[in-house]
Amino acid sequence: MLRPKLGAHNSRRTFLQRAFAVVLFALDPSRTASSAELKPARKIIAFGDSIIAGLGLRDDDAIPAALQRALRKEGYNVTIVNAGVSGETASSGLARLDWTIGDGADGVILELGGNDMLRGIDPDVTEAALDAILAALKARKIRVLLAGMKAAPGLGPEYQRRFDAIYPALAKKYDVPLCPFLLEDVAGVPALNQNDGMHPNSAGVETIVKRILPEVRALLD
Repeated sequence: MLRPKLGAHNSRRTFLQRAFAVVLFALDPSRTASSAELKPARKIIAFGDSIIAGLGLRDDDAIPAALQRALRKEGYNVTIVNAGVSGETASSGLARLDWTIGDGADGVILELGGNDMLRGIDPDVTEAALDAILAALKARKIRVLLAGMKAAPGLGPEYQRRFDAIYPALAKKYDVPLCPFLLEDVAGVPALNQNDGMHPNSAGVETIVKRILPEVRALLD
């Protein structure tokens, strides 16, 4: 008597096992996909200067990586791309915008202007560059979270007034969510900053991430 080939028999058995598993999954309401599987994949570009780049930190401790971990724990299927460049000004950010953002971005966290302030660049120049960045992202229908900065008091009240007004004005003009000051509760706190007193340490990064999570959730949802 001819016997069926073993390989064919195993193939049929595997097929039946898989089919049976699919039926069980459909009939058993307790078998559900994870929340990450249920939510669509998203890619957010964190576009900024050394604060985003994570100067002085390990890559895993920088804001984009810490934010990605926090969101994935909440079930978001998201990748946060670190597109920070140390020393970046708003104008140099504008110059590299197109090739840095590329295709497939669902959102951008825009954090620029701090180096403009430290260099005493005219706030009108900073605002014009940020305005052009927001206009370009809007034209591409990419959602934006604008992360604001504040001028140091030592630059004088007039410069401080003009610089600090940039971010609320642009957020209103382009109807984008605003984090008024990304370094709120971190700037000037020694325990949350590196030895330079300017860049957050890993504890400072965690504080920043907790503060901006609601805005980033809104960007994703």
